Amino acid sequence: MVRAPRLTESASAVFAVLAQAGTATRPQLASLARLSKPTVSSAVAELEGVHLAAHSGTSSGATGRSAAVYRLGPAAGAVLAVDLGPALTRVRGCALDGTLLAEATGPREDAADVVREALSALPPDAPLRTIVVAVGDVAAPQKMRPATAKAGPVFDAVAVALPPGVPVHLENNVNCAALAELHEGAARGRHTFGYLRIGVGIGLGIVVGGQVLAGANGAAGELARLPYPWDDGLEPRHEALEEYIGSRSLLRRAGAAWPESDGARPRTAEQLFALAQRGSDAARAVVDRHAVDVGRLAAAVTAVLDPGLLVLGGSTGSFPQLLPGVRAELERLSWPTEVVSSQVGDLGTVVGAARLAVARGVQTVTEAARKKD
Repeated sequence: MVRAPRLTESASAVFAVLAQAGTATRPQLASLARLSKPTVSSAVAELEGVHLAAHSGTSSGATGRSAAVYRLGPAAGAVLAVDLGPALTRVRGCALDGTLLAEATGPREDAADVVREALSALPPDAPLRTIVVAVGDVAAPQKMRPATAKAGPVFDAVAVALPPGVPVHLENNVNCAALAELHEGAARGRHTFGYLRIGVGIGLGIVVGGQVLAGANGAAGELARLPYPWDDGLEPRHEALEEYIGSRSLLRRAGAAWPESDGARPRTAEQLFALAQRGSDAARAVVDRHAVDVGRLAAAVTAVLDPGLLVLGGSTGSFPQLLPGVRAELERLSWPTEVVSSQVGDLGTVVGAARLAVARGVQTVTEAARKKD
């Protein structure tokens, strides 16, 4: 791992706002960092000296005067985001201003090779600042760990491919997807909402005040732990709600109810929803019942959080055909809450993980500020 140079506090502040802006002039940096122009000039010179900032052209202002434009320099480095999905591994490499530098996708069982492919596409002279790995498990709050550290079997799939000594963060995949919806998807402009993922499993990303709520143990939104079933004479079982609402059970129910006259039963959620769209009564009945079940779960979420907005995502939750039934059941059981489909789709987790990685990569550079101006 290449350590970031030690910076003055003003250079650290200017670096952070330059990463956020992508490109900026010195007057713009002074305004964004709330520093004087002489201080910014000194900070920019310091950053240029260690190749954390670079001149990228000029800009003409309203008065006709030209101003130098700056961007991040080659020493700023890159970050890596890894989405260990149930079927696919998606990887993105980004510069610290968020620019996409590399991406790769492949089967989960080839996760290490997918990571190596993305790493090989990064600029060879760009130091890797941090790695975020999105997993389907609870990701408890933790300090940064080197890539060589053990983090359990969920991490072992990619640990062998990660460069040693680079800080690694494990993040919950649903929380990452919620972050993507907040900044680039259906929840843009909304500071409080819930991202309800319905797929092989179920989960909830909770955003309050523009921040993802992780909980004391990193387990906020773990809907699989809700007691189910909850009725006289029925004993709740561990993660029974996820088992019932998850896509595997959905397809089993579809298969059990499928009439022989309708031909081959659907083998995937995509086939089931496509058949419902084409007018299959059997498929439509299964989909409509699934919408009611998701609507009841949405009502439970709304009763606790009152989020104002629920974004439905996941391999089955993102189908727009669910919306009418979910909305109707939620309206029947709770107070008015807007329900919309995800806009980031399958890429949501890696997009959100990349955003977190960029923020933490900038932090690794700015935390090098130890000297006083």
